[in-house]
Amino acid sequence: MKIKNNLKLFRDALGFTQETVSSFLGEKISRGALANYEAGTREPPLDVLLKLADLYGVELSDFYEEDKDKLQDALLFAFRMEDVAESDLEVIANFKEVVKSYLKMNTIAKNE
Repeated sequence: MKIKNNLKLFRDALGFTQETVSSFLGEKISRGALANYEAGTREPPLDVLLKLADLYGVELSDFYEEDKDKLQDALLFAFRMEDVAESDLEVIANFKEVVKSYLKMNTIAKNE
């Protein structure tokens, strides 16, 4: 599975449109550019992948994951959003980053 499949999988699973995601990514990334990333005709730059990982609440490596069970685990904490204001996307991305950090710390604490 290529990165393009996972980009679309995560976006669809969370209920985001390409327009909403491209707006979150900023002026440099148009809806057409996002469509090209999802179609596999262009590779997204690292800074775009990092922002998408924050928004989707996944790890950067999840975009490259081929194991469907691991992909399902990545989506376990995701929640579907509809009619989200574009101004709320940054807050949502930050919240998901906090949750990811908490889960990592919790895992580390359990292993010690």
